[in-house]
Amino acid sequence: MIAGELRVDRARLVANIRAVRARMAPAEALVVIKDDAYALGVDEVVAAGLVAGARWFGGIDVPSALRAARAADGRARVIAWMTVPEDEARRAVAGGLELGVGDEDYLERVAAAARAAGVTARVHLKIDTGLHRNGVRPERWRAFCARAAAWESTGAVRVAGIWSHIAEASDAEDDASRSAFDAAVAVAREAGLRPEVRHLAASAAAWARPEFRYELVRVGAFCYGIRSADGPEIAGIAPAASLVARVTEVDDDGVIVGMGFVDGYPSTAAGRVAAGTPAGARAVEAVDAFAARIASWPGAAVGDEVVLFGTGAHGEPTPTDLGEAIGTVGEEPLLRVSRLVPRVYVGSAAAR
Repeated sequence: MIAGELRVDRARLVANIRAVRARMAPAEALVVIKDDAYALGVDEVVAAGLVAGARWFGGIDVPSALRAARAADGRARVIAWMTVPEDEARRAVAGGLELGVGDEDYLERVAAAARAAGVTARVHLKIDTGLHRNGVRPERWRAFCARAAAWESTGAVRVAGIWSHIAEASDAEDDASRSAFDAAVAVAREAGLRPEVRHLAASAAAWARPEFRYELVRVGAFCYGIRSADGPEIAGIAPAASLVARVTEVDDDGVIVGMGFVDGYPSTAAGRVAAGTPAGARAVEAVDAFAARIASWPGAAVGDEVVLFGTGAHGEPTPTDLGEAIGTVGEEPLLRVSRLVPRVYVGSAAAR
């Protein structure tokens, strides 16, 4: 039986997104809602983002982006950037989504879907700047832009943006990617395209380097309070979610809490991190399929709350602390949490 919850602080989400927007200004911050908004829930995150003034949201898949668009109800622009078949492209266009297009055949499908629906699809053309996470290769980019311009002249598409992904592995590699991106934008303009926004960087590069912000920055982890692995704490940003379990048993060997790796708490946390308890930090001693054993404390009782990861206020690791301890990134502890674990929303999005 699950004896825990993923507790989401709405006000903290708002504060994080406001801090991100302030840092990126005058560029706009696009709040990334992939993986059900980092497992916190698309609808709640969009609601918090709107309170924080966000005007853009985006995700990988069309269903999540459509959900975000419904939640935004015309108050923000929403992008989906997965390459999808024509029937799904039709749903995306009909739902008012903007589409990331990094494939020549996909441009044709999107344009055909828009023409069939009698609407203009807003597209963001993707250049491969070296990461090779899709995107049109530089040697094919000029012809791709010419084709997009031809479709634009028919009213089937409007090229709203030029974009790419970068590795964020080193300043030198990122600088090379930015040079390739700028060259691609110049080619697009030579083809007669007039994109409203350029977006290249995600959280880490854009936070540290203003020259990567252009008009729009896609920010995921930082909006949720997840710092980069091996990176410093970020001013104004704190984790918005805590994994809370309850004590189900107390014995001479310690305390048992009802959250094991089947529900999403990693077995590799044992012996590497502490948990937050009413008495402060206590070592996580073992994790099996259904429960974890925590070092005891005076007065421990069934029903006590134990925080397995969160803000650190009770001695627990943040998601990134836990990720680093088990050899992964800070997003993964959140994404491991089973959908069977209730998401419990606390506070008001209007509280900050």
